[in-house]
Amino acid sequence: MHFPKAIRSTVRLNRAGLASSLAAAGLLLATAPRVHAQFAPPPPGTQVHDPSALKPPAGARVAIIEFEDLECPDCGRANPLLRDAAIKYNIPWVRHDFPLPFHAWSMQAAVNARWFDTKSKKLGDEYRDEVFANQPSIVDLNGLRTFTEKFAQSHGVALPFAIDPMGKLLAEVKADYALGQRIGIEHTPTIWVVTANSKGAPFVEVVDRSKLYQLIDQALEDTKGAATRISH
Repeated sequence: MHFPKAIRSTVRLNRAGLASSLAAAGLLLATAPRVHAQFAPPPPGTQVHDPSALKPPAGARVAIIEFEDLECPDCGRANPLLRDAAIKYNIPWVRHDFPLPFHAWSMQAAVNARWFDTKSKKLGDEYRDEVFANQPSIVDLNGLRTFTEKFAQSHGVALPFAIDPMGKLLAEVKADYALGQRIGIEHTPTIWVVTANSKGAPFVEVVDRSKLYQLIDQALEDTKGAATRISH
């Protein structure tokens, strides 16, 4: 078919433009996987900035480290699992305070727990366990005080009117919170299985709590013979 000269020029330009568009589309398709990879979501878990505190107490091969908020419902759900795991494997369970600012009574509960720690660490941990178990009935600071008085009475302990008059226990709680911030914690509970002299990872976050026992088993396997190395 014959076209006038002007129309033939337009057709050639349109064909050239189509070819350029197709080439550009092909380039986008070719690079699409790389773009997707660049904007893929980060792996789940805490981005650790300072790992210096993520290690077992002296002499232990494996431990559980937890940052908790006594008013946090998910901490309450995790608490029996962590307690049972520590007992089953006979490993330390290191509990750090990380009271979230929007929780009305969690800071005071952490201070109370540290006051009971001064009587015995066992009593302090029992108080924490009981707070978690009774969270629904503790609605405010007055409710916390009533609960704490009953707990103290049931354990034969005289609870003073001012639990922390000098602010020493509050400072300890805040120091734990600052430690959590240095590590990079953004939520509670944040839980790790940590190891000493391990041939595997020095610490692994427990993102899926159904795998806690599996992670502890692996940590114990990875630290076989570590006790000998620690002693030298």
